[in-house]
Amino acid sequence: MDYVYLVIVTALLEYMIFILIVGATRNKYAVNAPATTGNAKWERLHRIQVNTTEQLVLFIPAIYGFAYYMSESWAAVIGSVFLIGRIVYFFGYKKDGEKRIVGAVLTTWPSYILAIGALIGVVMKLT
Repeated sequence: MDYVYLVIVTALLEYMIFILIVGATRNKYAVNAPATTGNAKWERLHRIQVNTTEQLVLFIPAIYGFAYYMSESWAAVIGSVFLIGRIVYFFGYKKDGEKRIVGAVLTTWPSYILAIGALIGVVMKLT
């Protein structure tokens, strides 16, 4: 499970970086806490952070379940696509909201595959 844990911890580190970027750019874009609106560039950065939170809720249990019930190595490979997808999502969405689509697909589909695979794996074990 070492590679799976590496992927999970890397996903959390990505998320921590997104949090730091959002916090560090509040002054640059004049968005004073607790406001979450006021500058479109900052709002996109904030949406990246919030969306990553939403995605991690699905991704982390899905990769763990897939690794446990199906394949550790495939879980790590598919999870790596998620990591790359988050980076693509970050740079695309940072430029323009419409440029987030490729990164969103590279993030959501791996999570869906992992979750469905985990479900299939646990059902197979139960039968």
